[in-house]
Amino acid sequence: MTLAKSALASFDVDAQKSFTPLCPDELPVAGGDQIGAELNYMASLAGHRVGSKDAHTPHALWVVTQPSQMLKATGLEHADLTWVAHCVPGTEGFTLLDELPTPYDYDYFIWKGVEPDLHPYGACYHDLHDKLSTGVIEYLKAQGVSRVLVGGLALDYCVKTTALQLLKAGFEVVLHLPACRGISEEGGVEAVSALLKAGAGISRTREELATMATR
Repeated sequence: MTLAKSALASFDVDAQKSFTPLCPDELPVAGGDQIGAELNYMASLAGHRVGSKDAHTPHALWVVTQPSQMLKATGLEHADLTWVAHCVPGTEGFTLLDELPTPYDYDYFIWKGVEPDLHPYGACYHDLHDKLSTGVIEYLKAQGVSRVLVGGLALDYCVKTTALQLLKAGFEVVLHLPACRGISEEGGVEAVSALLKAGAGISRTREELATMATR
């Protein structure tokens, strides 16, 4: 049985320049600037396109000044690790990849991490405890969506967490690997393993995605 396009959504998770070599002083993910065409292909298969952005103040409680200080426990309830400043509104790093639509042109869009003491990874909730909904789950259900195609940056943090949140909410999820890049190769492998274990599908080519999207 073929799934109707109206029951299918694509999700561009944090596909921002901050996570690419275009912004080398932020959180550059190797190849992060090369996923725009694959995200657009995902969207071409779907009846709804949703997206998200990190939107962080440079004065957030988890900000550190040197990369060597990153990934340390903060002791904060809603921001677990330290990171250098990234995705600051008004900067180049905050913007989406050039190939993508503007936020206004998405069907639904999320800005997350605005509060200085909140640093969520998943785009479905504003906190680390899945309490404060961003509304995207409710939006997708209201639109009759049952399957979500997911890609973005970075695979081993925000993309993985968003996909897991969608699965927990009852959606079928297909992660399109060519539309993702991970901070580390090991982290990417672990993310794929966790998503497979949770029941997600994994597509490695456009042909696989086209088949998995509708069947």
